[in-house]
Amino acid sequence: MAKLQSVNGVQWKDNKSQRGTVENLAEHESSSLGSNTELNGFANTEIQTDRYGFIGGAQQSAGENDDIPPDVLRQREAKWLDMLNSWDKWMAKKHKKVKVRCQKGIPPSLRGRAWLYLSGGKVKKEQNQSKFQELDSQPGDPKWLDVIEKDLHRQFPFHEMFVARGGHGQQDLFRVLKAYTLHRPEEGYCQAQAPIAAVLLMHMPAEDAFWGLVQICEKYLPGYYSAGLEAIQLDGEILFALLKRVSPVAHRHLKKHKIDPILYMTEWFMCAFSRTLPWASVLRVWDMFFCEGVKIIFRVGLVLLKCMLGSQEKLKACQGQYETMELLRSIEPRYMHETFLVQEVIELPVSERDIEKEHLSQLRRWKETHGELHCKSPPRMHGAKAIMAAEPPSRQDLKQNPTIIVEVPQATESQAEKGKKVKKSKTEKKKDTNNTSPPLNPYPLPSDPTLPSDNLSQHLQKDAPLQSSSQSLSSAEHDTYL
Repeated sequence: MAKLQSVNGVQWKDNKSQRGTVENLAEHESSSLGSNTELNGFANTEIQTDRYGFIGGAQQSAGENDDIPPDVLRQREAKWLDMLNSWDKWMAKKHKKVKVRCQKGIPPSLRGRAWLYLSGGKVKKEQNQSKFQELDSQPGDPKWLDVIEKDLHRQFPFHEMFVARGGHGQQDLFRVLKAYTLHRPEEGYCQAQAPIAAVLLMHMPAEDAFWGLVQICEKYLPGYYSAGLEAIQLDGEILFALLKRVSPVAHRHLKKHKIDPILYMTEWFMCAFSRTLPWASVLRVWDMFFCEGVKIIFRVGLVLLKCMLGSQEKLKACQGQYETMELLRSIEPRYMHETFLVQEVIELPVSERDIEKEHLSQLRRWKETHGELHCKSPPRMHGAKAIMAAEPPSRQDLKQNPTIIVEVPQATESQAEKGKKVKKSKTEKKKDTNNTSPPLNPYPLPSDPTLPSDNLSQHLQKDAPLQSSSQSLSSAEHDTYL
């Protein structure tokens, strides 16, 4: 049986706590890493990446997931663009439709932008312009910087964005995590925030990722990353109580062997399953999580526990605590598969009301056994609709800011007037064409005979200059949907 030590009221194996350490959450990934040379070798050799940018490791896609037909994907993109253009109206009047579209999966080209809108990070960013730049320019607290630097190479080391030490991915990750410690100095840095920030950075620039992280830490999972980890302990008890209703067999087994929820659900919840599930499933879970809130995280945990421990036949292989923990560390791939998992999560009858009811019950029990909570976290927001209702945005806050901007020079007034007043013969027009300067519009509109309308988008993408930016390339990569 694994040796357990109590740290801040939480039991950890081998006396390693989450805060202020660099070994716990990433031990299985760090063990597969080599030296700096080996990592840099990954970055400098020709390697095969999957559709998500992974070059190896457990989360690399084996290509078993069916691709969405291109015409269906284009339709979904058009629908999401329409929603983003009228986000306040959709959230107020057609929220159920938004939820259904999140359950189907957000189109990859718009995922980062949609996450930012769903989480309220877009509104926070607009209401606090230049805040991130201000935090980014500050040196930061050395006690947190040292821990953050040691954690950088442990975050998705087999993803092309983070594979090179000191590469742009690790640099942006450092900036985002440092900025958060300055934004919330009383909270500082918790190791589980790093994979959350890394997933966000795979889909959006550093500034957007920072506000996404702020919203997750303050709205979706408040108190999760504070000293003492009281919020995650409470949610562990809530999960265990809900399991009794969802799978009595699994509940009895865990209770019989005195397996505390904190032993198996900490990484699941604190990292929002980003270090547990196949990547296709991670993205689908996050799509629903940003829309519907923490109940999605609870549902995923309950589905996995029910599938792995929910029958007497399955329990024959795990007669004790050690065997049970090993089973939960190696969940069968079929239960984590995107199609199966998403459907099970959608159908599981666990609502926000169930979670809040159990939360109040566990809070009373906590006060009886532990006294008052040391960390007073803000109330939890159950998804995008609750966040928007709590802090109603203005239309300006929700306005989309295009990544690619094309400036079309306008003809001077004298030339325009001359064109109206003077009528030329065909021979005169030909003569003038040979003598005049090139057309003022470098990007002919669809009405121009020199460029068919079907090729307009390709022409713009090829020739239009990108707006200068100090942010990572992800802003251009994920917004190219023309």
